[in-house]
Amino acid sequence: MELKLKTCTVRPWRRGDEESLVANADNYRIWRNVRDKFPHPYTIENARDWIGLAGQEMPPSNFAIVVDWQAVGGIGLIFRDDINRCRAEIGYWLGEAYWGRGIVTEAVRAVTSWAFANYDLASIYAGVLEWNPASMRVLEKAGYKFEARLRKAMIKEGVVMDELIYSVTREEAEFYGG
Repeated sequence: MELKLKTCTVRPWRRGDEESLVANADNYRIWRNVRDKFPHPYTIENARDWIGLAGQEMPPSNFAIVVDWQAVGGIGLIFRDDINRCRAEIGYWLGEAYWGRGIVTEAVRAVTSWAFANYDLASIYAGVLEWNPASMRVLEKAGYKFEARLRKAMIKEGVVMDELIYSVTREEAEFYGG
């Protein structure tokens, strides 16, 4: 999978992305808005491990966001199973130097569209920490709608907070041109 977009390219992680990955991922302001399993500090060993892991996924579900031939962020899907197998979760991050350019919004739209075209999904959702309004705006611009507030559902840096759920259905994504 390779999606060539106006602001970036979304493609699989590959060997050679390690240095750019570390340069962009080793940032407290990114780490505070993602899951705790995202390392901080982010080391070259973490980058090697991640690229190796992402390369073994079947189906592939984690991708690099590339700007000027450098991997400057990541976007991925977590496919649910059992009775939730018609739904996937989307997650993303972008190096701080690239914030505010519409890159993530475009990548979210493109990966959402790609996922609906390639998998039998009814909806895709994202969970956002309540202190991250920038991520909420990304999702809204990408056609996702606010679905729910899960009260006291997440903890980050010792702070228990609400998780805001945004989602888009297959039909909405087609309507919005997702």
